[in-house]
Amino acid sequence: MKASVAQAIGPFVEQLLGEDLPIGIHCWDGSRIGPPSAEATIVLNSANALRRILYSPNELGFGRAYVSGDIDIRGNIFSALEVRERLVGAHRDLRLDRATRAALIRAARATGALGLPLRRPSEEARLSGKLHSHRRDRAAIAHHYNVSNAFYRLVLGPSMTYSCAVFTVPTATLEEAQTSKHDLVARKLGLEPGMRVLDVGCGWGGFLVHAASMYGVSGVGITLSEPQADVAEKRIAEAGLAGQVEIRVQDYRDVSDGPFEAISSIGMFEHVGLARLNDYFANLYGLLSPKGRLLNHAISRPPGPPGFNKKSFVSRYVFPDGELHEVGSVVSAMQTHGFEVRDVESLREHYALTLRAWVANLEDNFEEAVALVGQPRARIWRLYMAGSAVNFEDGGINVHQVLGVKPGLGGSSGVPSTRREFSTPLR
Repeated sequence: MKASVAQAIGPFVEQLLGEDLPIGIHCWDGSRIGPPSAEATIVLNSANALRRILYSPNELGFGRAYVSGDIDIRGNIFSALEVRERLVGAHRDLRLDRATRAALIRAARATGALGLPLRRPSEEARLSGKLHSHRRDRAAIAHHYNVSNAFYRLVLGPSMTYSCAVFTVPTATLEEAQTSKHDLVARKLGLEPGMRVLDVGCGWGGFLVHAASMYGVSGVGITLSEPQADVAEKRIAEAGLAGQVEIRVQDYRDVSDGPFEAISSIGMFEHVGLARLNDYFANLYGLLSPKGRLLNHAISRPPGPPGFNKKSFVSRYVFPDGELHEVGSVVSAMQTHGFEVRDVESLREHYALTLRAWVANLEDNFEEAVALVGQPRARIWRLYMAGSAVNFEDGGINVHQVLGVKPGLGGSSGVPSTRREFSTPLR
């Protein structure tokens, strides 16, 4: 009697996850592995799931199988992602070892999964040209942000703010927390009426609307995404700020109309890249007036060699060419280019809460999301945001706000002597 798929893949699953399986696995022939009452179930819809993992025995293979629909994740996606802790090594990358790959090959042979490599999902990024050139950076931004403004509104909520919120109280809503984040940035920058502010990577304009309406500043927002710029301009007009705030589709390297008394960079720094780090801080320093402040808000990585994993799911499907930097190297780079760093704050737990709220928004409106961007892309965002939440929770990645000032005459800074005036810690 022919063995079921569950029996055929059982040794591979045990080699991969151990004997006490915390999730359920349902196979395409109806056979099952794991506890029937598990909070999450991995569904193998066809033998192609094994074939994709066989040819990319790392997180990219699993990701391709999920994006293409060869694998489904039913139930609590966060419970499903808990098994990742059993898979990652010291480098926090999912890589199958030799013994596990051998078990996978035997499972693939037994289930008819062997064959030629499958076509990659069309949603996988395929960029060309010199890394972090103007043209390639624009293409990378388009891949991620030019998806659908309506889709982002569905996921991010009315604020359309695509960065870590700040939950000053546990009961805060996502919208309240995003307002708190905007206000925290504004206070760290010391905004006052009449100041001129540059927002690098302004997104859909949320911070500039807050800064102009609440603090009376004028501003310039730059983005490489035309759909973002269109929405930002409409939001600014609706807020009655059209003569006060300007939105441009422009690269930060091309801004030449300083000085500005404050510069915010919120969730854009991840796109700069190690090769352009010096250009980035040198350019922004040159655009600031004396005693002007830069608030650099960015995801950061643990200590270790620089670089990025080109075979990661996030690199291929979410943030092509994205690079994270260790916060100490960021502080050093800022000071090398003349900034005096005055404050460094981690918001790691806040980003986990933010991402869980975004995942909830997506899952509550998944059918509408699929109608807007298609099943594969909706799956990409579900997996990437849930996985990122787990990474922030366990310390695999962090997010830091680094405040720097361009010293004035005699080294004067104008920065408050204590953090009390702008700090809003998580309670």
